[in-house]
Amino acid sequence: MSVVTRSSFLAVAAALSVQVVLGQDIGQPGFTALYDKHIPYNQIPYQVDPDPNATRGPQAGYNICNSTTATQTSECQTMIFNAIDDFCLWSSPQPDQPISDTEAVEVAWCTSNKYGARTIPQGTLTGVQFLTTPDYIEMIAFINQTLINLPADDFGGELDPHGADLRGNPMGGLVYSTHFTNDSSLGQVSDWNEFIGGGQMCIKLCNPSSPNRANLCENRYDLIGLSFNCPNQAQDNVFETCDSDNQDPVGTYTTNGQVMTWSQPAVGPITTLPYSVRIPSSSNCQTLQSTDLYTSLLAVASPSASGSSGASATPTASGGAKTSGGSSGAASRTSSGGAAPTGASQGNAASVNGVSAFATVFGVLAAVAFLA
Repeated sequence: MSVVTRSSFLAVAAALSVQVVLGQDIGQPGFTALYDKHIPYNQIPYQVDPDPNATRGPQAGYNICNSTTATQTSECQTMIFNAIDDFCLWSSPQPDQPISDTEAVEVAWCTSNKYGARTIPQGTLTGVQFLTTPDYIEMIAFINQTLINLPADDFGGELDPHGADLRGNPMGGLVYSTHFTNDSSLGQVSDWNEFIGGGQMCIKLCNPSSPNRANLCENRYDLIGLSFNCPNQAQDNVFETCDSDNQDPVGTYTTNGQVMTWSQPAVGPITTLPYSVRIPSSSNCQTLQSTDLYTSLLAVASPSASGSSGASATPTASGGAKTSGGSSGAASRTSSGGAAPTGASQGNAASVNGVSAFATVFGVLAAVAFLA
């Protein structure tokens, strides 16, 4: 199976061609980076980024999502992420769209329709591990990605609240969780990332009160993918919650007792990595049955093509409660965002050479422009 599709290559080439001007929005009157937009859940506007003059804009979807938008054509761009049975993920709005073509316009797919987004189809989630750590919550999942509009051979990429123009990927994408609030209300989370592709995904939300949030929810290491950004012990066909230690910040490792750092190069291919990732220890794991967790998933063979459905009412202020709390540590086959799956140690894992192959083909293009 080819790691690099023609559409992915063309998308990266196109991204490079506009890379010089993406930053032109920054510093303009009225510009505020997505990361710096702090919006209570009950004060969400229809669109967070409606600027028609934005280089990549305006925002494709909307942020007010409720019962009027709860269809399989929803363009909701507000993600809720609470627990193993109560979460949303970002994926493409139209069938057979690779992440490299749609990072700016991704929409929310959720475990139920209560958040006004699309509902994840049955059969999408084949194994899920939900981790609770001292500084973040994280979910690693094995997926049938064709059911959420990704091509079967798309090795995907990274989504985060930054991007080269600081408008986020998706543009205007907001993330909320009940996990870090004292009263189970939905609170905004500004430090997060998602890696998806190659049949697996990872979503991580860092505690807004943690001094380590920026380091643990990094967004600069997209080319080395899920296995380095979300080191885990997840297994396909297993659904569990666990408590877990924090991972090491991406690019930080210890050798001969000395703490070292490695940074993804700004240009050139990544042919080798100087360290092996440390998988955090997990505990208090509880195995669950998917049939008990996901009773609201749609019984459909595949998602319908997406259109746009408007919303004008204000969203409800209450979110889903944390039902299956806990966390989990995981790593079986781990896919590399924007690269071939990079395995930890499991039988169905691919070699880390996938990173080298991807980076060699894309070279400077990928390092500069891919999913910044």
